[in-house]
Amino acid sequence: MSEAEYTRITYDLTIGAAGTLARLNPAMTFVYVSGMGTDSTEKGRTMWARVKGATENALLRMPFKAAYMFRPGFIQPMHGEKPKSAFVRIALTVIGPVSPLLMKIGPKYVTTTERLGQAMLIAAKNRVPKTVLESADINALSSG
Repeated sequence: MSEAEYTRITYDLTIGAAGTLARLNPAMTFVYVSGMGTDSTEKGRTMWARVKGATENALLRMPFKAAYMFRPGFIQPMHGEKPKSAFVRIALTVIGPVSPLLMKIGPKYVTTTERLGQAMLIAAKNRVPKTVLESADINALSSG
């Protein structure tokens, strides 16, 4: 995908919707799922990371009560959830059997859909100290 197309889908669409929400309800909390490796400087070599970083930065400048940027790494599906992407389904078939081990040895890089959802709900309901949450933060917040 070209940078212009990726920007249109990732930045323009998100910021357009968030701008409307902020105007209609500035007392709300906005939760955005970005990804591990997002570039907040917006100057790195990786296109998707720059665009995600620009999106996060713009969201954090909006007049919401609070805004949280979630940057999970590997996300283990739980409770029978299936990814839409065939590539991701195949990758999970290979990685799936060792994912519990990955959670134990790499909590900085791995979370589950359940933990991600719990942490998002906690952030939406309560103020949390960080505005940018990596997988380790997500896991700590959801288990607290």
